[in-house]
Amino acid sequence: MPVFNQSRSRIIRLIFLVTFLVIIAQLFHLQVISGKYKKLADENAIFPKIIYPERGIIYDRKEKAILNNAIMYDLMVTPIQVKNIDTLAFCKLMEIDTAEFNKRIQNAVYKNKSFRPSVFEDLLTPAIQARFEENAWRYPGFVMVKRPVRVYPFNAAAHIMGYIAEVDTTQIKRSGNFYRMGDYVGKNGLEATYESVLMGQRGVEFMLKDNMNRLVGQYADRAFDTAAIAGRGLRTYIDIDVQQLAEKLMTNKIGSIVAIEPKTGGIIAMASGPNFNPNNLTGPDKQKNFAKLQLDVAGPMLNRAIKGQYPAGSTYKPLGALIALDEGVITPASGISCRGEYNGCKRPVRCTEDWPGHAANLRLAIAHSCNSFFSNTFRLTIDNRQYNNPRMGLTKWKEYMTAFGYGHRIGVDIPSEDGGNIPDTIQYDKEYRGSWNSCTMVTIGIGQDKMLVTPLQVANGICIVANKGYYYTPHFVKTIDDETDQDSIFLSKYRRKHSVLTHIPDNVYGVVIDGMEDVTISGTAKNIPKIPGVNICAKTGTAENKRFLDGKVVQLKDHSLFVCFAPREDPKIVVAVIVENGGFGATWAGPMAYLLVEKYLTDSLRTERLADVDRIANANLMPEWLPREQYKADSTRAFYWFKITQDSSFINKYIFPVRQSNKKPVNKKEVEKKVALLPENKQGMKKSKKLI
Repeated sequence: MPVFNQSRSRIIRLIFLVTFLVIIAQLFHLQVISGKYKKLADENAIFPKIIYPERGIIYDRKEKAILNNAIMYDLMVTPIQVKNIDTLAFCKLMEIDTAEFNKRIQNAVYKNKSFRPSVFEDLLTPAIQARFEENAWRYPGFVMVKRPVRVYPFNAAAHIMGYIAEVDTTQIKRSGNFYRMGDYVGKNGLEATYESVLMGQRGVEFMLKDNMNRLVGQYADRAFDTAAIAGRGLRTYIDIDVQQLAEKLMTNKIGSIVAIEPKTGGIIAMASGPNFNPNNLTGPDKQKNFAKLQLDVAGPMLNRAIKGQYPAGSTYKPLGALIALDEGVITPASGISCRGEYNGCKRPVRCTEDWPGHAANLRLAIAHSCNSFFSNTFRLTIDNRQYNNPRMGLTKWKEYMTAFGYGHRIGVDIPSEDGGNIPDTIQYDKEYRGSWNSCTMVTIGIGQDKMLVTPLQVANGICIVANKGYYYTPHFVKTIDDETDQDSIFLSKYRRKHSVLTHIPDNVYGVVIDGMEDVTISGTAKNIPKIPGVNICAKTGTAENKRFLDGKVVQLKDHSLFVCFAPREDPKIVVAVIVENGGFGATWAGPMAYLLVEKYLTDSLRTERLADVDRIANANLMPEWLPREQYKADSTRAFYWFKITQDSSFINKYIFPVRQSNKKPVNKKEVEKKVALLPENKQGMKKSKKLI
């Protein structure tokens, strides 16, 4: 054979050999080393079903479950597995249109990739759940997953408990992908603060699928399954019966109630008005209900106990007295001659009492809430001779107020607390260009001027008086089930005693407390029905109420404030009440506080007091300006959406309110003519306002 032919033969053999070796190597890689195709096969045959744990239960002080769980179902979708389905039939089953179907699939892919399961529809109604179970095999890529949902057996404590909602992409990234699409997290209240305790741990159940995409059994006899671990429970200081009473009393009112156990800082009740049923934020209609609450200008989702900022009014006076006593600028025997107003400054400060002797000493001044006495007391504090400078005097006064927990967040164990405002030299320098003195801010002495407090701060301040100089940071949670070292570290800040004015002798505190008890016997709250056998120490208050309405500041009816503790001999409860537009403190806030004290201390209400509960609960003190503000907000929003969509249905009822109320048909050309008067210039806006 020629040499050339032999060489060519060897080359051909070598090519075949190399090809064979490559094929063998690839087969070995695919079948032994690489798990890609095994993974694909498993994905076709095995479905990893997420098992969501039950969140921890929250209990009140009497071991009643005030936040519990029930089981519903989410419909999950894995977009890459959705193939060859009858979209129209599926949409009919789910009661949606095809546009909505496509939108949800696209959102799932965008937010969570096509190969990961995402929530297609959460918390299915029983009817949709039953229909899907019958037809699940027709729709590959869709599967129902059990979802424990929150239930509130007492329909109460919405602002305290908070709510849960599905995580968004931001939260997933922030958690380092610990959370996944479909997970629910606490969004507010105790649900948010104690998320790591309440959430539990997800489980996975591997299920076999047949060629029709039906789940037909367990994979590998559950060898690879992991069980879900339920969240741990919280034991709180809340008394759910007192909480329900507080919320009932706040019906059709704007304001707040806070009740605290002074010796521990444990919060017994916290109500904010207007309120809402927390069960409305669970179940299939939660998103619709959430949107409705968010758009209500009365702010039912605003927890005014920690976010409402009000002038302290006369509830500040016991603290002002203690500061002045500690600074040595007054004594228990100090008094003032008041005939209806304080004239120590150019601007007189009016007093509600004008009879001789009502402020002859500190005890009487507290009992009768003499504005003259406490205006003068504040000036003596600021102008204290040992500082010889009102700047230093104001700075020292602010130090006291900061120690009392005013002007900053106290640190309650629910999020979104506001700090209020205790003014300092910087604020007055800015407003008065450095030229100010104690007369500039004299009304701070009666809890006005720039002083702003939250109801929680007011309650905590009176805890200091009741405890004669100390407090514990207000909090809801007493213990955590199976408490860990990390839990104990977190709770330690609520178990630490804060001494403020413990060096003041008890007999000096006794004078202030005597005056507060006299408030209920012979002073400004003497007409509130007493609780037999219970000595209550209290302070009434009113606070100026100004609001910006229709382009100008309007003076409205004063807010009604009331603080108290009881019993005097061994304080077990402190209550602070603020009712917006309520007038004098003893008119509405006082009777409400008394009812809560009686309910807590005796675990019941006398029969004759039930009529007062109904009287107060049925009183509607909602401000008259609310409907107008709601109309303005709704119409502004409607014109905004019209601008985006050019859909005149958004604005018809604002352009033709009479026709809309009579349900008469609207002429389309007439609408277009009216809308033409809405250009983006000021003149056009003036014309548009005339149409509304």
